[in-house]
Amino acid sequence: MADSSSEIGFLLHDVARLQRKRFEHHARGIGLTRSQWQVLSYLSRNEGISQAGLADLLEVEPITLSRIVDRLVDAGLVGRSSHPSDRRVRCLRLTEAARPTLKQLRQLGEQTRRETLAGVSQPDHERLIGTLLAMRSNLSGAGEATRGSQEGNP
Repeated sequence: MADSSSEIGFLLHDVARLQRKRFEHHARGIGLTRSQWQVLSYLSRNEGISQAGLADLLEVEPITLSRIVDRLVDAGLVGRSSHPSDRRVRCLRLTEAARPTLKQLRQLGEQTRRETLAGVSQPDHERLIGTLLAMRSNLSGAGEATRGSQEGNP
């Protein structure tokens, strides 16, 4: 039998994929693509962010984000405005029309989380969150350490 720790990456990926698929199943009647609701979700936590900043957060190319935002602007869900000190920078905000859609998406997200965690005790859930946070911290720190050691080595 293989060491279960060697399968952690596959398991994390599989759970994330299945959770996304389940959410998409719940959200299919809303009329937005996954990319569009992801932009709305990130934008709701980062109102006024520049398009370039949002592209970085989403880890997508700026041109890809621009096309998604164009569609959301056309749908009346996102507004663009000029940056107060740099006219070249476009800042993004949700419109009032987006708020009910975002509320609906959050409810579907909560439903998906409940399904994902069904049968998991509260103490196990808390341990899982703690473990995942530690793993994220380890990997974030490892990336910084690797960059620093590469810069110091010929």
